[in-house]
Amino acid sequence: MTSPRMELRLVEDVVAANGRLLFPDDGAHRICYVVHGEIAADGAKLRDDQAICLSGAAELKAAASGATVWRYEFAAANVPIATLASHAGVTREKLRQTIAWPIADRVLIRADSVSFPPGGCAYLHKHQGPGIRCLIEGGIRIDALGHSASYGPGAAWFETGPDPVFAQAAAERPSRFIRVMVLPADILGRSSIAYVNPEDREKPKSQVYKGYVDQVIDI
Repeated sequence: MTSPRMELRLVEDVVAANGRLLFPDDGAHRICYVVHGEIAADGAKLRDDQAICLSGAAELKAAASGATVWRYEFAAANVPIATLASHAGVTREKLRQTIAWPIADRVLIRADSVSFPPGGCAYLHKHQGPGIRCLIEGGIRIDALGHSASYGPGAAWFETGPDPVFAQAAAERPSRFIRVMVLPADILGRSSIAYVNPEDREKPKSQVYKGYVDQVIDI
């Protein structure tokens, strides 16, 4: 049987006061991270720096203050991105990337944040699956695949997982990005990172992690 063509994508929903966004039962899995404001989804209320995983049919509603949400989607490539009606706000696509599939028989969707002090770095490393990152504060340079790119707040990038990456945070201020990865299910509760150089494995690490979602799913 042919494997499905799967995508990771990131969209930003700027939801008006009391605006609603309906997700169909299309097989997509969505991590909704609240950048600012308050939402209700799946019976839960979420505020700044909180996230939830929504699978299948669901509704997201902003509170009277409105909300800005970063929506990370893991879906078949032929599944369209749900958008807000014009009276309910604005949906902007930030990044989408086809991913190598299958990753494993069962997968884990992990949402977390990675924080660096001024001048902190992540030594050359790999992960066990692909992911999209979006910087929420500070600045960062990412070296991968022979190229360097610098990102500011609101900018997103994709990492394959197996390809080594070095990250250097801005020198003058703390930096943090929000990350969603698709990983093998058997690493539930464990780190996905592997350092490339043996001498880096025991060095003190400057990055600090905050977990939001660790959800095993069957495709």
